[in-house]
Amino acid sequence: MIPRLHERTHRPQDPLEEALGRPVSPNEGLTEYTVVAHWPGLDYFTLDDEQKTWTAVQWAEHLEDPYLEHPFTASPEDDRRAILHLSIRLHPDDRELTGPEWAEVAHRLARAAGIEIPGKDHGCRWIAVPAQPGRLDLIANLIHLDGAWHTPPADRLRRLANEARRIEQDLHLIPVRSGPAPRPAIRSAPTASAQLAGILTQLADEQAGPLATVRGLVEHTAHQIARQPGAAGTDTAHRLELIARRLHAIQQDLDSTAAHLVQPPAVAVPAAVRHTAHRSP
Repeated sequence: MIPRLHERTHRPQDPLEEALGRPVSPNEGLTEYTVVAHWPGLDYFTLDDEQKTWTAVQWAEHLEDPYLEHPFTASPEDDRRAILHLSIRLHPDDRELTGPEWAEVAHRLARAAGIEIPGKDHGCRWIAVPAQPGRLDLIANLIHLDGAWHTPPADRLRRLANEARRIEQDLHLIPVRSGPAPRPAIRSAPTASAQLAGILTQLADEQAGPLATVRGLVEHTAHQIARQPGAAGTDTAHRLELIARRLHAIQQDLDSTAAHLVQPPAVAVPAAVRHTAHRSP
């Protein structure tokens, strides 16, 4: 499970479209299977008892309302980009999570990111959307219901990574470091090969490695370009997706090479010994 914090935006429509994988529509109702968790509850906002499902546009407006209600609220840096977008991806071989499991993951990540504070009545509005296979998107507005600006903890990336590891254990998911190639062991007195293998392993790291960062930026750019009108944007987005796949292949190659570096060398058997071993008694 790999958490990723996206760049903050002014509007919730863009991250919601990215979460859904399609444009936000006023005719598409998002059920409890599409929005598995949210805060606050919707009883206060629902005008009649017959409306059990909100459309994608209504969910976006729900997240955007604090902008209209508190037009002068901004961050200490005078920044009005209040829409926070957090996404996580499961291992490709992980099982499919149920709705309640996704809801639990959403609440735990919201608390780890500091946008859900137990017992606080005027916190951030947020929703969680597992609309794409193996992926959950959490979208929040950092303007509190009382008009205060919410500043997430400075160590939220570390907290999210630690919580992701705990969720993997609790839900019996595949750890982020699992894969076909074993990680090189760290010895108390590492050899030169082990040290070089460690460098390659850091480069290939899916969570904090530089190639993972580059790949994430390429994928994000591809998503943004894909929403631009015209065939040229579609072609460019496709090329960027292919580049991201090649980067992932390079990560896997580096990981395999690191594992190969620390494998014990094969011991050559002298020819005389081989001849003796095959001599008839």
